[in-house]
Parts: sequence; structure tokens; C-alpha cells
Amino acid sequence: MEPAMQRKMLTIVMGLASLLIAHVNGETSLPFDHQKLTSDGHYLDQMQKMQAFKHSLLTRRQLATPPTISSSPAPAPQATNQPPGSRPSVYEVTTYGADPTGKLDSTEALLRALTDAFNGPSEGFLMKGIKNLGGAHINLQGGNYLISKPLRLPAAGAGNLKISGGTLTASDDFPTEGYLIDLSASSSSSSSYNYEYITMKDLMLDCNFRGGGISVINSLRTSIDNCYISHFSTEGILVQNGHETYIRNSFLGQHITAGGDPGERNFSGTAINLMGNDNAVTDVVIFSAAIGVMVSGQANTLSGVHCYNKATGFGGTGIYLKLPSLTQTRIVNCYLDYTGIVAEDPMQLTISSSFFLGDAFILLKSINGLAEGINIVDNMFAGSDKGIEIVQLDQSKGPFKKIDQVVVDRNNVKGMNLKATVARGSVKGNGTSWTVDFSPVLLFPNLINHVQYSLSSGGATFPRHALRNVSGNRVVIESDIAVPASVFVMVDQGSAS
Repeated sequence: MEPAMQRKMLTIVMGLASLLIAHVNGETSLPFDHQKLTSDGHYLDQMQKMQAFKHSLLTRRQLATPPTISSSPAPAPQATNQPPGSRPSVYEVTTYGADPTGKLDSTEALLRALTDAFNGPSEGFLMKGIKNLGGAHINLQGGNYLISKPLRLPAAGAGNLKISGGTLTASDDFPTEGYLIDLSASSSSSSSYNYEYITMKDLMLDCNFRGGGISVINSLRTSIDNCYISHFSTEGILVQNGHETYIRNSFLGQHITAGGDPGERNFSGTAINLMGNDNAVTDVVIFSAAIGVMVSGQANTLSGVHCYNKATGFGGTGIYLKLPSLTQTRIVNCYLDYTGIVAEDPMQLTISSSFFLGDAFILLKSINGLAEGINIVDNMFAGSDKGIEIVQLDQSKGPFKKIDQVVVDRNNVKGMNLKATVARGSVKGNGTSWTVDFSPVLLFPNLINHVQYSLSSGGATFPRHALRNVSGNRVVIESDIAVPASVFVMVDQGSAS
């Protein structure tokens, strides 16, 4: 039978089926009494047979209808990988041949990705001479990449670049003086800075005891965020010159441990070395290194830093401020865990709202005898009742000679000896002389710049009295006649006379 005749016959059959179905379905609208007459199953049997018949006709019609042909062709599939450097984009390192399993050396592949990102289109400039790479992103794709030499950016004078999302591991022949990621200039540029706004985020760097993790040299507004840096032999992070490098939400340790490591005495290296200005270290944990944070630049801020890198008793230091006479550092809300703070000739130094555990203390070290503008206030100290003083002086190279605006006060202490620059005391007696000894609590020896006192006597006479001596941090009050009296004294050694 011709196809046209088949379609005509099918249309006629469909029409008859529609009439039958309409009639059967219409029965449901009959009065309730009539529906009861069909309770013997005849009505339901009719419905099921007609629905099956309709379904078979629709299926045959679909099979007999030829497929519709679109007037326009289907769109071609879009490419998932744009050509590297064709536009500001994500540069996925596996497309350059990097091995995400860490078995093969991926150094050259990673360097090619960096080169393409640097050679990609720029969108104007940041600082003068720093071209804007438009947010180019080196995506490590969650892989672990073995590298045999530092990943050094191909040229100076660029910015707005991110490296993130994976692990870098130093090979056994990685240069011991190198850093896994090296932001040092391989060429000169017209800018006074090498790079600007380089972000390193969500990285794990395993230095394999072969050098350091990240070096940031003469760069501006660098961000190191959510990084885990381990097994460094020199520094986890080095910041030199430049300014405004922000290190936050990161973990650093030469050895992977959670405290009480049997090899703690042998920990070496420095987790973070700040040799520049205006940097910030925020919410960072340093769990193993000889020195947690070394600061030799001005105007740096440390906040929320937890150091348990190496106990003071083993020769470790949590935070070392090595910029005599020009410190300008703020340490707030930090946790010094069995390791303390050392400050050489501190000038403009604030240490506040921090917790010192396990006999950890603050050491002020005299280099040129200067201590100015120091605030050590509102901290907590907890020790083991060994008589350790919370703030100590190292005057082995000479005494502190210029002491001005130094305030050590309002610290609470448990199991350690309190030291302060402000003290209060009282004494009772019947006589002509009263002595209050402040030497156990005052920080600086033989130094009292200000004294306030009051003498209260219940006797019948009114004596004349005066401050007679403050040598050796002992305050002596004398009267012209013997009387029973109580003497109340407040002293301050923090301001110059």
C-alpha cells in the first residue's frame, strides 16, 4: 500500500477511536445510580481496553511519521580549552604537560604556563611600569607537581596574577638556596617594584628540606592565603624590600608535628622572615622552626599568630624583632606556646591581648641601650611556678640608658613572676621611717622616675613628712616625729625624668 493511502487509513481509524474513547469517558459523567450498575467490572474492563488501543495507534503513528529536518544546522561544540594567551583566562597546567601525579618533573611545563600568562593580553597598568595581566590564573588543578628548580616569574613589571589549587614538591636535586615560588626579578623594568598584586592561594608547598617555600622580593601588595608550607631548610616565606605583603590563614612548619616532637631540639630555619615594611601576618600557625617569625622591617603587624615552633628551653624563639632602635611593630591577639618574644632595642612596640603559655616570656635585649615607646599590656601569662619573670632584660651588651614611654602593666599572671613599670604598695609602722621595696616587681633596676604617696596617721599630732630616697627601687618616707602611720605609694619608671 502506498504511504499516502496508509496515512489516510490511519487518520480514519484515529477518528473512530477518538469517538469511542469520548463515549467511554463520557460514561463517568452519568448519574451515580447508573455507575453502580457497572460494578460488575464491565465498565473498568472497557476503559482499560480502549486506553490500550489508543496507545497502540499513537505509537504506530509516531513510527510512520518521518523525522523533522531543521532548517538550520546544529551549533558546533564549543572548545573547552582556549588557546593559551588568547585572552585573560585560567591556564590549566596539565594542558602544558605537567604531571599531576608527582612522578615526573613538571618544572618546564609550569614555567611555560607562567610564560603564557605573562605574554597574554594586558589591560592597562597598575603602578607605573606594572602591566595588568587581567586576573590571569595559573590553575594547578588539585595536582601534586614535582619541580627541580624554582618557579621564577619570567619577567619583572607585571601584576594581577594568581597561582592556586595544588601541591608543589621539591625534587631531590632542587637547589638548596632556592625557593619553590620565586618572586624575584629575572629582568629589569621601568617600575620601582618587581611585581604587584600577585596572589598565591590554596597551595601546599613541600620543600623536601631543599631550600625555602616562597620568596617575595621588592614586590607590592602580594597575598599569600591558605597555604601549607613544610620541610623548608631555610625559610618558609621570605619577604624582602617592597611592602604590603599579606600572609594569612596559613600553616608553616619545618617538620610536620603537633607539638612534643622528640626531635624538637634540632628544629632549624625560620618560618616567616619579614625584611620589608608595612606587612601583615594574620591567623597563621607555626608549628616547627627555630624561629617562628623574624622581623627586621618597620611598621609590620602580627595578629592571631600561634607559635609553638621550638620551645625557649630548647633555644627557640617565637617572634624575633631584629631592628634595633626602629621597631614599629604591633603584636596583638597572638599565642606564644612555650616560646617567647625577643626585641632588640625596641622602639614603638606594642604587645597586647596575647597569651603566653609554658613559661614563655618577653625579652628586651639591649644593643645600644634604647627602650622607647613600648606598651606591653593586657596579656596573660601561665607558667609552672619556676620563678620565671614575664618580661626580662638582656643587658649583656650594655645597660638600657635611654628609657622613655615604657608601659608594662595590667598583665595577669599565673605560675610566673610579675614584672611591670608601674607598681603600688603600702606599709604600716610606728616610727619616723617607712620603706616600700618595689625591686621584686619593677622591670628596670634602680629606676624610679615618679612617686606618689600618702601618709595616714591616727595619732594626736600632725607630723611633717617627705620622700627621702628611691635608690635600688626602694621608696623611703620619713617624718620629723614618731607616729603610728600607714603609707601608700605608687611608682612609675616608664617616663624619662
